[in-house]
Amino acid sequence: MIRGTPTGWHYLPTLIAALCAGALPLKTLAADPAPLPIFDAHLHYNWEPVPYYSLEKVLALFRQQNVTGILATSRPNDGTRALYEAKPKGLKVVPFIRPYRVRADIQTWMDDPSIQELIETEYKRGYYVGIGEFHLSGKAAASQWVRRTVNFAVEKNLYLHAHADDEALEILFAHNSDARIIWAHTGFSTAPEKVAAYLERHRALWCELSYRQGIAIGGKLTAEWKALFERYPDRFLLGSDTWVNERWDNYGSTLSDYRSWLAQLPRDVAEKIAFRNAERLFAGRDAVSESSPPRRTTPETSGKQ
Repeated sequence: MIRGTPTGWHYLPTLIAALCAGALPLKTLAADPAPLPIFDAHLHYNWEPVPYYSLEKVLALFRQQNVTGILATSRPNDGTRALYEAKPKGLKVVPFIRPYRVRADIQTWMDDPSIQELIETEYKRGYYVGIGEFHLSGKAAASQWVRRTVNFAVEKNLYLHAHADDEALEILFAHNSDARIIWAHTGFSTAPEKVAAYLERHRALWCELSYRQGIAIGGKLTAEWKALFERYPDRFLLGSDTWVNERWDNYGSTLSDYRSWLAQLPRDVAEKIAFRNAERLFAGRDAVSESSPPRRTTPETSGKQ
């Protein structure tokens, strides 16, 4: 080597300066990490009379957003069956029976004996894991047909996915204390201290967080909800609630909002809420195909089960 000719090490200060100044993209040195996996525990794929997104587009959206599982419901149940029977690789589909044929059933199902027949007939397909999402307000939950639905769920080892106010939630557990309930929206605005009291009283209650008010303000996780999540890390689930077309259009931003406040929690707590709690609840129920590719993970989650 001729003396005075610069070696590669002489360029290192220039390279570092260029990287710091943004002149060279960091992607050239390391790939972007995958986003935190999410198990969507409140998903509707309604067919009235046809779905807003094709099945192929929906499955592609899940892959794009690193959604590894879904609690699937639809009105009528055709959409749920389509998702489950597609056996998509890398996606755990957990099918629930929706007690609705058309939107009007939301207001009348609790007093309609034909709905119980629908539930029991659909159950015979042999792959359902729960019943819901269904809507109840106040003493409407006290009807004989709701009680029969709760008892049927307990008898068949099914979860209930209840969009219920506080009074209706308490009536559901009064029907049968062995009921296992996923509380859609966690009451929307029920005070955190009351949510904590319910979690203490009912050990088979899990709180799903779509449309839940007060969790974050201006993107910052509130102190009361941070404390609640850290106290009960095993009892919360995430959901998109794609009940109208706009929720499909905004699917990515909904999950991005979740990931924003999850990043403000301890990593193990964030992972439980994002996907591990749902995976645990539904373990062994309609498991993902063994031929499925592994879940995409960030470096922090790699190797964890």
